[in-house]
Amino acid sequence: MGIAADIIIIVLAALGGGLLAHALRQPLILGYILAGVLIGPFTGGVTVSDVHDIEKLAEIGVALLLFALGLEFSLKELRPVRLIALFGAPLQILLTIGFGFLVGTYLGWTPVASLWLGGLVSLSSTMVILKTLMNQGMMGTLSSKVMVGILIVQDLAVVPLMILLPQVSDPKAGLPVLGVALLKGVLFLAVMLFVGARILPWILTRIARWNSRELFVLSITAIGLGVGYATYQIGLSFALGAFVAGMVLSESDYGHQALSDIIPLRDLFSLLFFTSVGMLLDPAFLLDNWVGVLKLVLMISLGKGLILAISTRCFGYGNVVPLAVGLGMFQIGEFSFVLGQVGFSGGFLSGEEHSFILSATILSMLMTPLISGLTVPLYRLKSRYSRADAIATVNLPPEGLHGHIVIAGGGRVGQHIAHLLTQVEVPFIIIEMNHNRLEECKKLGFPAIYGDSSQEIVLEAANLGVAQQVLITLPNIIDTEAIVRQVHNRYPALNMVVRAEGAEQMRALYDDGVYMVILPELEAGLEIARQALLHLKLPIPVIQRYTDALRRDHYHPDREMGKDHLEISLLKNARDHLELNWERLGQDSLMVGQSIRALDIRRTTGVSIVGVLREGSFSPNPSADFVFLAGDLIAVLGNSSQCVEISALA
Repeated sequence: MGIAADIIIIVLAALGGGLLAHALRQPLILGYILAGVLIGPFTGGVTVSDVHDIEKLAEIGVALLLFALGLEFSLKELRPVRLIALFGAPLQILLTIGFGFLVGTYLGWTPVASLWLGGLVSLSSTMVILKTLMNQGMMGTLSSKVMVGILIVQDLAVVPLMILLPQVSDPKAGLPVLGVALLKGVLFLAVMLFVGARILPWILTRIARWNSRELFVLSITAIGLGVGYATYQIGLSFALGAFVAGMVLSESDYGHQALSDIIPLRDLFSLLFFTSVGMLLDPAFLLDNWVGVLKLVLMISLGKGLILAISTRCFGYGNVVPLAVGLGMFQIGEFSFVLGQVGFSGGFLSGEEHSFILSATILSMLMTPLISGLTVPLYRLKSRYSRADAIATVNLPPEGLHGHIVIAGGGRVGQHIAHLLTQVEVPFIIIEMNHNRLEECKKLGFPAIYGDSSQEIVLEAANLGVAQQVLITLPNIIDTEAIVRQVHNRYPALNMVVRAEGAEQMRALYDDGVYMVILPELEAGLEIARQALLHLKLPIPVIQRYTDALRRDHYHPDREMGKDHLEISLLKNARDHLELNWERLGQDSLMVGQSIRALDIRRTTGVSIVGVLREGSFSPNPSADFVFLAGDLIAVLGNSSQCVEISALA
């Protein structure tokens, strides 16, 4: 079956590796890489017959990933990181090349091989970093934007590196070639941004009018890979072309649909990439040279991570950003496989040196999800024992914060709460760690703080000591519990309302001192059921009785309510038991031409007339002398049987 059999083997092995990684609560990419090691040419057993063909297919995975990234990418979103992307990334590449040269010299490599080592390790893995950020839910944060900005410039740097590194022995010969490549890159970007921005959306508009989902998916795939192939033909990066195509389409009306359609295809070919990476690892070489490989990995990871973190800090980024960038981008990138093959085939790297670089690259990729996952706990540890950076705030009231509500989490739930509090003029402050959401809060005019709600310095910035209440809207129970403990330890009497998933989390949060826990799924289910029962004309008191019983069973089965909470609950029940009905008076209504006093409605029916809508004008609480006319829409307040009686008169 040839390559078809190879793909079947890869998919089955990746499934096993993915299931194992999921069971161990590790990122799936680790399982894919380990699966590639098992079915690679160095381990025996079931083996892929042609690794080279699989590597070619894996290039499609890289292109599709960058195409999807381009669809999510917006030049507007990179404005906050444009300086570090345009100036910091080239500086980081040059510093890392110099550091890699020193490492190679220390290991006893030749000057030429050491320079190649520096060039190879200067680039980080776009594929691994993006997958890691997606799995961690960190896409959209300021840290991720800084990383994406640097990665874009690193990917652009592949072309000059491929031209310059082989020319290290004769730099003059390489300069004209580099100049031509740069000219090609500038012309390509100009064509795509000014011509492609009009042609590609026009094509998708015509195809979308045919209402064929299959043709639409085929079209966006063809655009992403076709533009990538065109850039490859003119001597530029295949993946770079796909990214630019996605970036152009992201500005069209069909960007979101294109992204949702391309994701399954992207994930499938990404699987091929990661397994092909695992196939390159020779376990025998690694066992024989594990000390040297480990030394190389540690030196490169520490040095490169520090260079990235310090560069980020020098460009004005504080708080968690330098730590996240250093721990997220320390690895050696996938383009080192391409550059390494060029160096090996050109005689610039020996077979042993090439194997060292391949092994170090794969190990650094394997380490990325684990090391990157340490960002939050290490930042919390740093914040606890060192002077914290200045807290970024937006829209804070000039009179300061006092008697306010603190909302931990500025997502959709937090923003809904903020809208309501704004309408009733209750002061509040939002704490949000996601930079995108912070920008949304800023545009909406909400006062907000950029930071981690579980950190003492951030809570101090929110003036928690004089706050009335803390509302925790975060969906992640680990983050929620960290905030609850921090707040309860400092202000045990402060009222906290949080969201949770399930009874087990709810009980744990109550044990930690939370005043009220909300179960979103329960509330959604009750409201959907309530609307269904209202449509069936069941009396409101009956519906309310059942929903109240369900809430009692789920929220407070083993917990005594406080007096204040009991009063609020009783008031809510009393409100819900009062039915407000609207009745339209027809021409033959017994009420037409009569006043409220003459009809003696309160005594005869028991309802109260609380309002009348007539010809676009509303009269609240009409007097006893108010005379009804045909077409009046009257608002009546009473119970079910009383409302039936007034309907007979209308």
